[in-house]
Amino acid sequence: MYDAVEDPYCYPGTTVLKNKLGLEARKDLDAFEAEIVAQRAEEALPIGKLTYAHYRAIHRHLFQDVYDWAGNIRTVRISKGGSMFCYPESIDREMSTLFGSLARQKQFKGLTVEVFAMRAAHFLAELNAIHPFREGNGRTQLTFLTLLAETAGHPLAIERLDPDEVMKAMIESFGGEEKRLADVILDLTH
Repeated sequence: MYDAVEDPYCYPGTTVLKNKLGLEARKDLDAFEAEIVAQRAEEALPIGKLTYAHYRAIHRHLFQDVYDWAGNIRTVRISKGGSMFCYPESIDREMSTLFGSLARQKQFKGLTVEVFAMRAAHFLAELNAIHPFREGNGRTQLTFLTLLAETAGHPLAIERLDPDEVMKAMIESFGGEEKRLADVILDLTH
C-alpha cells in the first residue's frame, strides 16, 4: 500500500488547485484559467533577456489572476502519464544549468532554421522534463518558445500549431526522441 500525501496546492480531498476565485469545481477552474490566461497572453509580455528569471516572470504574467504562486517554483513532486518530472529540490539547479546553456549559445541567434529547430527542440524537451511550475508549464513553454524564435530570427506561425501534434512530440521528447518536436518547430517557421 502506498502512502497518500495531500497536495498543498489543492483543496483538501480534491485534485483541484487552490485559486484566487475559490473555484472548487475543476470545470469552472479550467474555464476561468483558459479565459484569463488567453487574455494575458494577448498583452505585452514582461521584458527580459530570455533568462530563468524572465521565464518565471512570463509564468507570473500569464497566471497572476489565477494562482497566488504564479511565477514560483513548485515545491511538490509531480508526474504525468507515468513520467516523473524533476524533483522540486533540483529545479533551481537544473533551470540555471539549462538557461546558462541557452545564454552561452546566444539564444540560438545566427543559426539556420534547421539547426534552430533542432536546438530549440532539445531546449524545450529539457524544459518540459524539469516542469518547474505546479501548473501552466506547457503554455509558458509555448510563449517562451515564441519569444525565443523571434529573437533568433525564426518567428513562428503559431496560428498553424496543432496542439495534438505538439503533445505527441513533447511526449516523445520526454523519452529522448526529439526529431518529431524539431519537425513541429521547423514546420511553424515556414
